[in-house]
Amino acid sequence: MALATASSVAGPSLLFDAKTGQVIESQDAFARWYPASLTKLMTTYVAFRAVDAGEVTLQSPVRVSRNATNEPPSKMGYPVGTVLTLDDAIKIIMVKSANDIATSIGESLAGSEEAFATRMNAESKRLGMTGSHWVNAHGLHNDEQYTTAHDLAILASALRREYPQYASYFSIEGLSFGKQVIPSHNKLIGQFDGADGMKTGYTCPAGYNLVASATRDGRTLMAVVIGATSVKSRNEAAAGLLAKGFSEPTASGVTLAAMKPSGAGINQATNMREALCTKAGSEALRKKEREAAAQRKKEGKPEPASYLTKRDEPRDLVPVSIGTATGPAPAAIAALLAQDAAEKAAQAAEAAKKAAAIEAGFDPEIPLPSWRPDMPTPDGAAPAVLGDSAALDTETASPDPDIVTLDQ
Repeated sequence: MALATASSVAGPSLLFDAKTGQVIESQDAFARWYPASLTKLMTTYVAFRAVDAGEVTLQSPVRVSRNATNEPPSKMGYPVGTVLTLDDAIKIIMVKSANDIATSIGESLAGSEEAFATRMNAESKRLGMTGSHWVNAHGLHNDEQYTTAHDLAILASALRREYPQYASYFSIEGLSFGKQVIPSHNKLIGQFDGADGMKTGYTCPAGYNLVASATRDGRTLMAVVIGATSVKSRNEAAAGLLAKGFSEPTASGVTLAAMKPSGAGINQATNMREALCTKAGSEALRKKEREAAAQRKKEGKPEPASYLTKRDEPRDLVPVSIGTATGPAPAAIAALLAQDAAEKAAQAAEAAKKAAAIEAGFDPEIPLPSWRPDMPTPDGAAPAVLGDSAALDTETASPDPDIVTLDQ
């Protein structure tokens, strides 16, 4: 099996040793790129920092807002006011990559998407991620949200190094929500020897992205692949880099922290939409694949062997649920949660009042008749309101022909 090299990866890539930070191989590591759902690694890092600071716990509530429900898929589709734990919310954005839940985390911790993005940028700067800028918690495309393979490597390294107790969030094979099964998009888990994380991402402008980690014989390597043209090429590129790294010892060399910005594309992000998400672009990619296959056949070369093995065993599913948060509420949503509780109490009281009235033989949905104003009002009847007939005359009169209404 021929081992992959960084030069075989279409977009930027980087392979490094998680323990030492030494870079084993890299290509265009400082080229600006759109992160897609790899953004959720930064969202998770900010959430862990909030737990560290004592602002919240993993059992604190995350509330789904109206704004969050409007996010495009991938999403969970929970209704407005749904509450879940921060713990389950992180599991969902790591496995399902749900944009509505990522937004909910940001709003719950910081009060708004903008305020959470400010936190993301502050943490990014503190970590030394000099080529990144964030405007949302989910990674749906925005021209002003970008990163680099180098910065993603720094972020992945920080998550692994600073929060080893949370490593299980990045290696989940699938979730169960009631009868619903949600498999992980990271195909390396369970199909590549030693794979133990982290996260996938895709949008038309970003291409297919992956940060992957694997551990063999106590040695952990991490690969960043961004801008691939398919799920398969993304997975094989990352697996190939990892396999190459494990095939030889890590040589002494430059570390992530010591790398200096260089190369093309540093100040302008590549947009892959035309190549991936237009008919012409898709046809061009397929043509290129056919030509490559024909060339291999002509030269008598076999199809490239896969680094991934077929998965036979069932996925180990982790359950998630809603409505079970018991930890302290973030200050940003404490008032909203109190308002939700008050509204539910008022609705319950109104329902109980209606039920009691119906049981007594009176349906409050049926209005009582008004009594003639010149007659005594009997008990229980609604009193007449002076001007009722005039109001009716006004409503039934012909409209002013000079006034144009929206209905017209």
